[in-house]
Amino acid sequence: MNNYIYLLVDLGAILIPLLFSFHPTLKFYKKWKPTLITIFSVAFIFILWDIAYTKIGVWGFNPEYLCGIYLFNLPLEEVLFFICIPYACVFTYYCLKLTRTLGYSQYTSWITYKLCIALLVFGVTFVSNLYTSVTLISLAILLFLIQISYKPIWLPRLYFSLLVLIVPFLVVNGILTGTGLESPIVWYNEEEIVGLRILTIPIEDFFYGFLLILLNVFCLEFMDEKFFSRS
Repeated sequence: MNNYIYLLVDLGAILIPLLFSFHPTLKFYKKWKPTLITIFSVAFIFILWDIAYTKIGVWGFNPEYLCGIYLFNLPLEEVLFFICIPYACVFTYYCLKLTRTLGYSQYTSWITYKLCIALLVFGVTFVSNLYTSVTLISLAILLFLIQISYKPIWLPRLYFSLLVLIVPFLVVNGILTGTGLESPIVWYNEEEIVGLRILTIPIEDFFYGFLLILLNVFCLEFMDEKFFSRS
């Protein structure tokens, strides 16, 4: 049964959001076209990143918890991660979009710029730790470019969504990094991270997840506005 744990984590993460996509109040299935285009496009980028980091040993996977099917030299479960998790997160973001109005203000800009500076400083400080530096610097650059180019009205909603998603993030990434298990499903090269963990989760994973969801939400909002707003 152990060899299906990662697969069950993926399926468990997407199951409820998928079922509630058909709720008559939400009707998220009507957003499937831009959502799936976005998720698969962003997944392609992160899978390439994943392939490279797996190849050079930044992280790897414990075969004890895998079903044994590989795609692009990655476990099937890892590929599904970039589909199931973003779907669940985007669905959560969409639900909050329907139920909560959060306006863009000068405080949004202030928070965003200060966050970008902090990410960049720490990214440069830990430049010798590949996972740390690349993740923090990439997030800083993307967030800065989105802020100065669009001043997106959806950014406060994204920040709030990330706070809401903290608990499921701790559950999912906790399991993947070994919480409650004899060994981690996903292991990390200690030389490529700073070593600070919350439960068993490397601190870098929080910013990696932020980057993944930020890119998905940005692409979805952009695509929805430009190509699907009349549909």
